[in-house]
Amino acid sequence: MDTDRLAGTVAGLLPRARTELAELVSFRSVALIDPERFPATESDAAARWITDALTAEGFTDVRLLDTPDGTRSVYGYLPGPAGAPTVLLYAHYDVQPPLDESAWLSPPFELTERDGRWYGRGAADCKGGVLMHLTALRALRENGGVPVSVKVIVEGSEEQGTGGLQQYAEQHPELLAADTIVIGDVGNFRVGLPTVTATLRGMTMLRVQVDALAGNLHSGQFGGAAPDALAALIRILDSLRGPDGSTTVDGLAPGSRWDGLAYPEETFRRDAKVLDGVELIGTGSVADRIWASPAVTVIGMDVPSVAGATPSVQATAAALVSLRLPPGHDSAEATERLTAHFEAHAPWGVKVTTESYGSGEPFRADVTSPAYRAMAEALRAAYPGEEMQVAGQGGTIPLCNTLAELYPRAEILLIGLSEPEAQIHAVNESVSPEELERLSFAEALFLHRYAAGRAD
Repeated sequence: MDTDRLAGTVAGLLPRARTELAELVSFRSVALIDPERFPATESDAAARWITDALTAEGFTDVRLLDTPDGTRSVYGYLPGPAGAPTVLLYAHYDVQPPLDESAWLSPPFELTERDGRWYGRGAADCKGGVLMHLTALRALRENGGVPVSVKVIVEGSEEQGTGGLQQYAEQHPELLAADTIVIGDVGNFRVGLPTVTATLRGMTMLRVQVDALAGNLHSGQFGGAAPDALAALIRILDSLRGPDGSTTVDGLAPGSRWDGLAYPEETFRRDAKVLDGVELIGTGSVADRIWASPAVTVIGMDVPSVAGATPSVQATAAALVSLRLPPGHDSAEATERLTAHFEAHAPWGVKVTTESYGSGEPFRADVTSPAYRAMAEALRAAYPGEEMQVAGQGGTIPLCNTLAELYPRAEILLIGLSEPEAQIHAVNESVSPEELERLSFAEALFLHRYAAGRAD
């Protein structure tokens, strides 16, 4: 294949990719969170958009899958030449809530170009991944055809961790079977440095509620003797970290050392936008802490807001706590440990109840496989002068372990558009169009070289 011509084709397809990404970003496809702000019709519209796009690209079997958590995933199949391997391409169309929409410099569901990047919720995570797959396939069709059979699966509830697609795949194990699986939901270590992800942290998410009184009490009349549920919750949450900020859940095994790509502290501080004078938390290298160690985060609290607060002793308080888990940990065991920790560290005999809000297992890929070698060649062509790097990822993609268990002989690769500047899950999320172009080209070239290697 003429790689220069393929690269030129991808470049020529980029304006179309931008137009279509704008259409896809416009859907407020936040799943299962707040039906009034984010009605299911928005997710359904995004799913139908993807269905129409796959049908237009010649996929012969396109379906909307009703998954057990009440959301929909989109499946499509494009047959390749006789005897060709099958490659499954994954992305998700559901997105995180936009948080404070007033903090966005442009509307979160309106793709906006600024300073050489395209801004919008889901632009990188992971509606951009959908366009990466589509652009790669279109480029191949204009350069002799797609040399493999392709299955596409676009999930509708990945961000919520409710497991709908995992359960559906387990109930229909033949549907997603493939020789190689490309997960388009991670990202390069930095813009311009081609990176594959070797590990994903798993997670468990629990809501912990503290109850101390039958109702709120006047703090002047009862404060000082009446147990304060909010104060009790603060003590419980504080017990989850050591003095240096390290995660200290009772009975949870500590982290290990990361032996792949290093993450300099100065680079991390810049990527994370840590304020001057504020220290990083934890011990070990940055890579040890974010890719190879457990990490607890309080991600939300049900407590009175400062505005409108009354001088009251609080009867009840609650928090949502996320615990990220590196490979080697089991999410069910971690859930038990975290639950027991909450109960053991509750002061004054307050009542503690917990509720699971989702979980996922950690994942480790085999980066020595033939598919990774083909990807290394493709990335070398897409990023001249750079070699493929291997990094970890602190996030969780629960489907990865399900696919690894269902198809133990399949090779699983993880690439994507969520590099640090993308600020996924935060306000002002964006995608680099240069990264979209390079990775679409790399994926197209990978599919070509992977098919050629299998034929040999």
